[in-house]
Amino acid sequence: MKEFSPSDMSQGLAIMTSGGDSAGMNPAVKCSVEYARKQGFKPFLIYDGLRGLIDDNIVEASRELCSGILHRGGTVLRSSRSKRFFEYQYRQQAFENLQRRGIGNLIVIGGDGSFSALNQFYADFKVPFAGIPATIDNDIPGTDYCLGVDTALNMIRQSVDSIRDTATSFSRAFVIEVMGRHCGYLAMVSALSSGAEICLIPEIPYDLDSIGARLIEEKKNGRSYVLAIVAEGTRMSEHLTRWLTDSLNMDARLTVLGHVQRGGSPTVHDRIMAYKFAVAAVESLKSGNPNAIMTFRDGSFGSVPIETVTGSKYKMDADLLKLCKPLAT
Repeated sequence: MKEFSPSDMSQGLAIMTSGGDSAGMNPAVKCSVEYARKQGFKPFLIYDGLRGLIDDNIVEASRELCSGILHRGGTVLRSSRSKRFFEYQYRQQAFENLQRRGIGNLIVIGGDGSFSALNQFYADFKVPFAGIPATIDNDIPGTDYCLGVDTALNMIRQSVDSIRDTATSFSRAFVIEVMGRHCGYLAMVSALSSGAEICLIPEIPYDLDSIGARLIEEKKNGRSYVLAIVAEGTRMSEHLTRWLTDSLNMDARLTVLGHVQRGGSPTVHDRIMAYKFAVAAVESLKSGNPNAIMTFRDGSFGSVPIETVTGSKYKMDADLLKLCKPLAT
């Protein structure tokens, strides 16, 4: 079977979203289609992520399909996780679907798991791809920002501000659990930006005795309510709620924000970042860069090899960790 190569690069370019959804995916899809068309590519859309790639759920990207999606949260292309993609026979089936349409380039909007899957696909069939980082955890190595983070933080901010109204009205303690199984970025930034008294994340050791002593002293000086932001990965939300009741003698309540954090219309920041990432992805493919991940570092856009993402561990911003540490002790 003939493999694609940069020397006979097909003008077909397909865009897909994969992994967890995040606001900003739809603007990235729209801009990728429009910019690819301007650069001479024939754009296609892959629905249902890796599953759609296997099942041939691929259509030409008409203007109608990309109209009116800029303001929508989630992904109109839908997403999925596919165990079948780990099997060579199904990857070959996916390749044949692309080959039949003359698609020789892919843009995948998602996280490191999606990038790894497409990297294996490249190793098998030499179909170049460009990755656009999109995950609300903001935990992809090599880039300071991932699509959807700003929108998720604003969704959390709105919820925390509303909860604060009740906390102050009834002199209560509220524990607010946010997403983040392995990364506490959302919890940390939300705690700092909302003025929370407690923040528990996987990256910082916590000391409840120290926190208790601090808050008891603050209560003596007039504190009437407490806000605690907890990353789900700590598995401390319920325990902390009971601890606040027992240790501070306060009526404590737990609010789990859950998937509300993923939704919502993309913020202006996420829309602009989506456009810039999309342009960088198309340019990367146009230049013959076969398997690069788009990045935003120190205020500039660029790219890194897929190995940088799959071969390294994400490191939290040291300055943010330093600011957040007092909220865990």
